[in-house]
Amino acid sequence: MSVPSDTQIWEWLAEVPDPEIPVVSVVDLGIVRDFRWDDETLVVAVTPTYSGCPATAVIDLAIESHLRDRGVGDVRLERRLSPPWTTDWVTQEGRDKLRAYGIAPPVDGTASDGGMAARAARLSGQSNLVIECPRCGSGNTERISQFGSTPCKASYRCKDCLEPFDYFKCH
Repeated sequence: MSVPSDTQIWEWLAEVPDPEIPVVSVVDLGIVRDFRWDDETLVVAVTPTYSGCPATAVIDLAIESHLRDRGVGDVRLERRLSPPWTTDWVTQEGRDKLRAYGIAPPVDGTASDGGMAARAARLSGQSNLVIECPRCGSGNTERISQFGSTPCKASYRCKDCLEPFDYFKCH
């Protein structure tokens, strides 16, 4: 097989779904940082959403399998923990896919300071962060629980349409 172009590799990586939220890819989430060729080995750098993410091994296997299925014979994954992943790395396309799927995407810019100010405000219950309902678009929402269906999500409810939804928490 000839060496695939960088564009082709990015397209293949963008086909690998996140196992917890399959509507978004590992590229949409920004966890695939980059890749390079080391002789004939394709080395893919992956930053997990957090160091204890239970889906990391599944994601690694999915990336390797998908690339091998596309004809890349030798794949190696590198875990890149620095800088740590942030929700600021979620692409606009990924945010749109989350919203369409019924999950409120992370609020833009709330993780750029490491999330410390927003996190402190949320923990004290004094956050004025507006989380829009992904179903009706209303900002009249309330947090039900800091803990959602996966560790990266919180449970919210819209006070207008009364529907519950997940919010992809900022990191």
